[in-house]
Amino acid sequence: MSTETQNDGDDLEDSVTNFLRRNFPQIQMHGGNAAIQDLDRETGEVTIALGGACSGCGISPMTIQAIKSRMVKEIPEIEKVNAHTGAGGGGDMGGATPSFPGETVDDDEGESDEGPAAPF
Repeated sequence: MSTETQNDGDDLEDSVTNFLRRNFPQIQMHGGNAAIQDLDRETGEVTIALGGACSGCGISPMTIQAIKSRMVKEIPEIEKVNAHTGAGGGGDMGGATPSFPGETVDDDEGESDEGPAAPF
């Protein structure tokens, strides 16, 4: 019986992974990624972590909402979806705070923040 349960779990995990690939290809096309962080087969609850370019992306809240609403409709075994980015929501930027060039940040002992370095 445990083999059947394991196979069912793998099928559910595959369903969630395929759902993300099929419905949200733009996540990977834009440099982000989506991964199953936790899957509780008994309660039907899944937690999805969006990373890469998703962290700090302005449209990630809309992507998260779309994942939450669509997944429960398309995968009957899923009852609840939790999804988040590395930014942590609520203005928490994963330990970093947004700043602007030339802005003085108090916790840097008055040093000027010259903004982010160019990626090239």
